[in-house]
Amino acid sequence: MATAAASSASEPEAEPKTAPKVGPKAEGDEDELKETRTRRKVLSRAVAAASYKTVGPAWDPQEEGVSESDGDEEYAMASSAESSPGEYEWEYDEEEEKNQLEIERLEEQLSINVYDYNCHVDLIRLLRLEGELTKVRMARQKMSEIFPLTEELWLEWLHDEISMALDGLDREHVYELFEKAVKDYICPNIWLEYGQYSVGGIGQKGGLEKVRSVFERALSSVGLHMTKGLALWEAYREFESAIVEAARLEKVHSLFRRQLAIPLYDMEATFAEYEEWSEDPIPESVIQNYNKALQQLEKYKPYEEALLQAEAPRLAEYQAYIDFEMKVGDPARIQLIFERALVENCLVPDLWIRYSQYLDRQLKVKDLVLSVHNRAVRNCPWTVALWSRYLLAMERYEVDHQTMSATFEKALNAGFIQATDYVEIWQAYLDYLRRRVDFQQDSSKELEELRSTFTRALDYLKQEVEERFNESGDPSCVIMQNWARIEARLCNNMQKARELWDSIMTKGNAKYANMWLEYYNLESHRAHGDTQHCRKALHRAVQCTSDYPEHVCEVLLTMERTEGTLEDWDIAVQKTETRLARVNEQRIKAAEKEAALAQQEEEKAEQRKRARAEKKALKKKKKIRGGDKQRADEDDEKEWGDDEEESAEQPSKRRRVENSVPSADKAQGTGVEAGLAGKRAPVDVGPPSKQKEKAASLKRDMAKVPHDSSKDSITVFVSNLPYSMGEPDVALRPLFETCGEVAEIRPIFSNRGDFRGYCYVEFKDEKSALQALELDRKNVEGRPMFVSPCVDKSKNPDFKVFRYSTALEKHKLFISGLPFSCTKEELEEICKAHGTVKDLRLVTNRAGKPKGLAYVEYENESQASQAVMKMDGMTIKENVIKVAISNPPQRKVPEKPEARKAPGGPMVPRQIYGARGKGRTQLSLLPRALQRPSPAAPQTENGPAPCPAVATSAATEAPKMSNADFAKLLLRK
Repeated sequence: MATAAASSASEPEAEPKTAPKVGPKAEGDEDELKETRTRRKVLSRAVAAASYKTVGPAWDPQEEGVSESDGDEEYAMASSAESSPGEYEWEYDEEEEKNQLEIERLEEQLSINVYDYNCHVDLIRLLRLEGELTKVRMARQKMSEIFPLTEELWLEWLHDEISMALDGLDREHVYELFEKAVKDYICPNIWLEYGQYSVGGIGQKGGLEKVRSVFERALSSVGLHMTKGLALWEAYREFESAIVEAARLEKVHSLFRRQLAIPLYDMEATFAEYEEWSEDPIPESVIQNYNKALQQLEKYKPYEEALLQAEAPRLAEYQAYIDFEMKVGDPARIQLIFERALVENCLVPDLWIRYSQYLDRQLKVKDLVLSVHNRAVRNCPWTVALWSRYLLAMERYEVDHQTMSATFEKALNAGFIQATDYVEIWQAYLDYLRRRVDFQQDSSKELEELRSTFTRALDYLKQEVEERFNESGDPSCVIMQNWARIEARLCNNMQKARELWDSIMTKGNAKYANMWLEYYNLESHRAHGDTQHCRKALHRAVQCTSDYPEHVCEVLLTMERTEGTLEDWDIAVQKTETRLARVNEQRIKAAEKEAALAQQEEEKAEQRKRARAEKKALKKKKKIRGGDKQRADEDDEKEWGDDEEESAEQPSKRRRVENSVPSADKAQGTGVEAGLAGKRAPVDVGPPSKQKEKAASLKRDMAKVPHDSSKDSITVFVSNLPYSMGEPDVALRPLFETCGEVAEIRPIFSNRGDFRGYCYVEFKDEKSALQALELDRKNVEGRPMFVSPCVDKSKNPDFKVFRYSTALEKHKLFISGLPFSCTKEELEEICKAHGTVKDLRLVTNRAGKPKGLAYVEYENESQASQAVMKMDGMTIKENVIKVAISNPPQRKVPEKPEARKAPGGPMVPRQIYGARGKGRTQLSLLPRALQRPSPAAPQTENGPAPCPAVATSAATEAPKMSNADFAKLLLRK
């Protein structure tokens, strides 16, 4: 009954446990069935052999869940396969050999990187499949020392060990495994298994006390669990009810009363069961506690129901639940909800940080705090903040120095993602060592250890970190600065401090004013510094600083005004004036150079604009020549045509001529007259397809519907569509109807009736429009279709849609150098070897052609860091790829079209035009005498600017002039 209750209670929240897949993939495939049975035979015989050695001939396979008929059938099959070599034996041998090679590869990979989680899981699975029981146990032991195991892994391990346990020693070993399991995560199912297994040892010495101890600990740990705690309470009550002793009735009464005082699901059934079981009336105090628990249950129900309805990992729902519990303030319930959240979100560092911070500040229980910190770094070893907090907690609770050092060494081998993480962990450990030193003594063992650790930290950053990241992670030499301060202020060793600061300045920091001022502050301290070294440092700073030389000069003059002689003052004034004059010259030259470069860019832009204008004029001239030839042909037709009415109705444009369809009589008459005159009948030169021309004419005649901005919330803008798309509304409707009911699709056509490659899709409701945004970048006829919200850019000029993050994403990789022929499936197959790939995106241009770049999103930061180390520098189709953590550079904000200072001239308003330059309708109404040349206007990315342009040509425009300027020009006449 308890087991059934446990399974029913765990259904809403826990995912179903998946047993190892040892069966055939297809039931009807006899070959795979035989092959699978042969593999199962190996594991069954290994278990039987191990059990037989321990127990002897008295071992009964049925007691261990092994059927004699199944065993005989499998053994007969294996024997027949061994005696008569055939295809199944060869297939089995090949499969076994393949598994052995894979096992060797995984073991070699773990010898290189022991923090590869997926590698551990795969190795355990293969060893278990091959029946290597001893190796499976060792592999599980190694993995459990590095990572906390999930509920599924622990239950699988425990079931294997329970099936092999034959005597009291084996039972003690299983007890030890249960103790390890309940420390990794608080899982009700593991506690329930622990309690039920302990019941089997009740016949041993102290067995009854052991069972009660396990169940009491289980209730303390997960008895408050609203959905799964019920199974533990029922299992404990059933156990106590089965014991024949006088005190059992009072024990069962106590369990019922304790359970009814806690808000749990299905409390009404428990209360009814208590009423039926109890011979005496239920005390009033128990009823009051029961009613109070029911009221509490109503408060918790919304959060529990939110968890039941949401999909794993339910982080947002757990965060809301945690916030509620923190307001209530019950420590036991707060701890339980944190533990429940961590079961499904064990790879979320922020959740571990919040939990450990609560324990550090509120509960302050040593064993509990250190246990949570230890589990945190085992779950997220790549997060340096967790390791730093762990070291602080160990120091706070006075853990011995040897354990602290061992923990720090584990942190160094955890495989951090950034170089700065190594600087942070070194700094945390050095702070701990500094606090151990008694600086009242001239020399001590702790001080020597601190100095040697500083030296080791600098060597580690220079060698190990720079080799991996191409940077030390400490460009400002923070560790060396702290060492110098300790030597100067705490050890009174100013000589060593000056040596360290000289080394800091030689590492490229001499140009920064703040570094010199920090050195000056160190030297100006009366206890260990002197004025001479201060003056020397500031004189060097004046000569070397390039970012804020004025600040350094001011500090030097202030010091000489306070402590220096007249000679010192004169020297300081002379040096500062000379330095500042030189700095100003350099700045002027730099400004002139920048202005010259800007001038060159503007001249190049003007040349490009002129070239475009000339090309456009030439194209227009050719079109005019073609029009003249067309008019000549039309005149030819008028000359030879005898029908005056047809001649009078001749349209002036060729498009109308092509679209006009004369009647059959007229066409026939024209042909006869032309034939009689000896001339060839004029042929109507039309497009290749009359149907397309007819469709284009219909699109031209279609009434233009203005966009209704009030429907922007239910409308999406679709662009980058193929121009050759015949009927966009018909082609796109089935695609967008998958998101919801489509009210209208409005494709945009040009004046000639050609599709312009974009349209508006209007839905019936806002939810469908939001779902349609997920179709962004979907391939449509070989091009990535862009889907974005419908926003009026004239009202929201800064609005820009970019669906991907531009910040640092530690779980996502950026891959460059890919061959253009590499497909998404091929790259995904390569990336899967290093972790679970959640998303993979090949970067393409607007035409859908690959650019040799890709973004790969992994399940967590650890897998991403492993993939960087393994894939960076890999060769794919003769291309060497580069792999790094995704950290896009900041996008440059486009300059606003504001008036800027032109080089060497007055303020000139810079004109912004569209992507095609000025429109033909933007005519100049300004007299030529008032026109002035101006720099070419840059082009904008998305259409015309708000202000229209006024100019006579593509290359000239007039500045604004006042009334006085106009008067002077008129008076000159």
